[in-house]
Amino acid sequence: MESLKIIVMLAVAVLSQSAGNVLLSKGMKQIAGSDPVVLSRWGAMLLQAATNPTVLAGAGLFVVFFVLWTVALSRADLSFVLPAVSFEVILNVAFARWFLEEMVSPVRWAGALLIVIGVILVIRSGHRTFDRSLAPAVAIDEACG
Repeated sequence: MESLKIIVMLAVAVLSQSAGNVLLSKGMKQIAGSDPVVLSRWGAMLLQAATNPTVLAGAGLFVVFFVLWTVALSRADLSFVLPAVSFEVILNVAFARWFLEEMVSPVRWAGALLIVIGVILVIRSGHRTFDRSLAPAVAIDEACG
């Protein structure tokens, strides 16, 4: 049951991160427009970003992602959690195409698909540690007495 909770947690985390990326991208494009990047405008852009609802919503979703990711890391192996959240790559490409109307080349889709294949291999790799009693820190504490 613990493994199902972690998988659901990671799925919500990945959706939060991908939606946050879309909102952040959209908000920053609203702020920057087509102006060239000029060092002297960074302060003004930062202030605008800090007050832009779209940017703030994206940042809020990143906070949701970070909280869920850290909880998952406390319950499962890094070698499982990190590749699992890499699934966000395909979602980011799809969301960019659907919500931001970006042109996504077949090569970019193929690259994202290769990452997804790797994620599936990791998820199906068999042994995963979802039990805190198997964590290295616990094993070290037990060995040291």
